[in-house]
Formats: sequence, structure tokens, C-alpha cells
Amino acid sequence: MAQTKKKRRRKHRGTQGGRIDTRPARGRPRSRAEAQSRARSRGQKKRKPGDRTPQAPSWSSALKKGGVAAVLFAGLLAVFGQKPWVIPVIAILMLGFYVPMAFLLDRFFYQRHLRKEAQKRQEREADRTGAHQAEG
Repeated sequence: MAQTKKKRRRKHRGTQGGRIDTRPARGRPRSRAEAQSRARSRGQKKRKPGDRTPQAPSWSSALKKGGVAAVLFAGLLAVFGQKPWVIPVIAILMLGFYVPMAFLLDRFFYQRHLRKEAQKRQEREADRTGAHQAEG
């Protein structure tokens, strides 16, 4: 016997308990192109494991990096038998040195990345406008 039920076109938003998800009502269904562009824009927020683009420099990330370096340095001093009262003093001094250094290093690499991206953009633009001039 042939199936008489029509397949539903949209997903039912209710749960088994009867609660309905609070999503905004859409006036029209999204087209495939709109859905794809939205999915691409959402995916750009997350960093992929192979992504090598540097993040913008921040003092919080510099503090974390400096803290890790200072703790490692303090551990190294403890292993080599430094006096116990000297270890925290040197660790604090190293923290004061490493935090600004980490921030400046992050800023250097981020600005270098931005310059390279701008140069690539200019080259693409020059190739695109150069191709139009050759046709005309």
C-alpha cells in the first residue's frame, strides 16, 4: 500500500516533555546559500588546531605566559639548591621581566601578521585591477 502521509518539511521544535524551544520565529525558511554562509561565519570564531594566526596581544595572556615562565624558573632554582628565601624574590623579579617581554613579543608577531595580510590583500587587489586593465 502506498504511503499517504506527507513528509514534514520542518523539524518539530518541541521536546518529548512538551516544552517548546524558544527560538525566534522565522518569516521564511533560509535558503541553502544563507545557511552555508551563516555556518561559515560561525566556524570562523573558533580556532582550529592547525591555525597559526596569532591572536591580538593582551596583558592577561602575557601575565599567564610570564607566570608559567616564573614558576618554571623558580622550580629550576629550587632544583639547583638555591636558598628558600631567594627563590620567591627572584621569581617575582622574573615575573616583572617576563610579562612585558611576552606582551611585546605577542605584539610584534601580531603586527607582523597584520602587515603580511595587508600585503597579500594589496597583491590580490593589484592582480584583480591589473587583469581588468589588460582586458580594456
